[in-house]
Amino acid sequence: MTTFEDFGLKDEILKAIKELGFEHPMPIQEKTIPYIANCGKDLVALAQTGTGKTAGFGLPVLQQIDTELKQTQVLILAPTRELCIQISNDLKNFSKYMQNLKIVPVYGGEDIVKQLRQLDVTPQVIVATPGRLIDLCKRKKVSLTDIRFLVLDEADEMLNMGFQEDIQTIIEKTPENRRTFLFSATMPKGIANIVSKYMNEYEEIAVGKKNAGAENVQHIFYMVQAKNRYLALKRIVDLNPDIYGIVFCRTRQETKEVAEHLMRDGYNADALHGDLSQPQRDSVMQKFRIKNLQLLVATDVAARGLDVNDLTHVINYNLPDDVEVYTHRSGRTGRANKSGVSISIIHTKERHKIREIEKIINKKFEQEQIPNGLEVCKKQLMHFITRMENVTVNEEDINPFMPEILSRLNNMTREELIKRFTSIEFNRFLEYYKDAIDLNIETKSEKPEQRKRRGRHECIRFKINKGTRDGFTPKRLLGLINDTTNDKSINVGDIEITPKLSFFDIDIEQAEQIMAAFAQQKRFTLKPVSEENPRKNSQREFNRNEGKEKRNRGDKNFKDKKGKSGNKFKEERRRQRDARKSKKKK
Repeated sequence: MTTFEDFGLKDEILKAIKELGFEHPMPIQEKTIPYIANCGKDLVALAQTGTGKTAGFGLPVLQQIDTELKQTQVLILAPTRELCIQISNDLKNFSKYMQNLKIVPVYGGEDIVKQLRQLDVTPQVIVATPGRLIDLCKRKKVSLTDIRFLVLDEADEMLNMGFQEDIQTIIEKTPENRRTFLFSATMPKGIANIVSKYMNEYEEIAVGKKNAGAENVQHIFYMVQAKNRYLALKRIVDLNPDIYGIVFCRTRQETKEVAEHLMRDGYNADALHGDLSQPQRDSVMQKFRIKNLQLLVATDVAARGLDVNDLTHVINYNLPDDVEVYTHRSGRTGRANKSGVSISIIHTKERHKIREIEKIINKKFEQEQIPNGLEVCKKQLMHFITRMENVTVNEEDINPFMPEILSRLNNMTREELIKRFTSIEFNRFLEYYKDAIDLNIETKSEKPEQRKRRGRHECIRFKINKGTRDGFTPKRLLGLINDTTNDKSINVGDIEITPKLSFFDIDIEQAEQIMAAFAQQKRFTLKPVSEENPRKNSQREFNRNEGKEKRNRGDKNFKDKKGKSGNKFKEERRRQRDARKSKKKK
């Protein structure tokens, strides 16, 4: 089996990583360390987060730094403050015994004066977020003219966050003879563009398949009505008493609301979103890292670059709009050869997204039933019994109290004692789940006509007086609905955009909310469409209105089914009517 000694690393580096417990390299490290250390080419490395990428590029780069030169020789770009700090700390640990080496992290969200002081003595290694680095370059505090190694870590995340122009600006400030190492979990088009434009001779190394999910992550989805999403979340958490995970929400507002509801209901949770100040964010993250929090409720943006070990679950309260983001979410669990679970809570209109994600990660989802109250109570009770069985009893400390304890409990039977001690912990679950409803949506067991009939009551179709001629797209329509209702949780189903009209499905529970919100708008007219056959009616109404308008103005471009156009169409219709009348008279 390969060891780190086989790579020919310096004794100082080997001593440091041995103290960190490094024995055998992980797959990505086994491939990238000898390549970066011994080959003069660039590198594109594809691997999931949590697979040891920092050591994969950090160890061979540290091996090649000239510590006698007071020049910035290595630049590492990261998408977020957290990842920037983490990479910097890891490199400092790896280089603990290397003399005269200076590593400086620079990132937004911290006082720039402090970072300017750190740069008074030029570091050999800078770990940076793109925006802050450009700012420091403009202030002439950082020079990139002597860069030998450029590392783009979590490159796909940087593109998702809108850093593409910043990355290009930074790359163009570095020497052409630099070596570039690009590390990414997925390979979107933007990454391919950077590779083709700024990297000449390069090798592509992949651990697993491109864009694939982590191998040891189980993917599960539960299907519920949108209004029951939070109730489903609580049952999932209650069914997993030892859960340590992240709950992903789509918006800041939803993140706040879900976290507040969880805390109010007695769960050990907190929120991470863009409205937090940096000290607040650091406080939440510290509590989560040391496991004072079981659940972190976060947006994708807030959680980018977040590196926490031993997560048991990732819960998608909402599926991401970009299905590739799912790869990053699920990759936060199941790290370092440990198993993990990625759970998605969806409603009926989102089944197609599950299929899209399956294609990207090349894995199948398992649909499971949301547990009923009895199942949750049984799981919690057995968890309590297991804790009691495994608790460490300190005889020396507890023995002085035993005579009085036995005296107080002497009148109770063994069975009664067990019931009472169990009830102390368990009564609240029994009370809460006593009349718990079934949250599952049964679709497979229903006959087609039952599903059709039930679906008609679940959704209602609306039309709005704007279409493609007005610049409407599905994305713009969704934005309009969210802005008008001031509610990001509106569940929009099928969308159809015609030149003059737009149609969309809404859960019937939210229909009144939509109507009330759009009633205040003067620019838009919103009306429900007949439920007899919404899609057919919408297209029929468009055809009728469009045809009527063109015929009325004698549009030469208008064609009927037989190819007649404009005024000729009117004349033909008139001749047909006259012919029918004369036939009746005969």
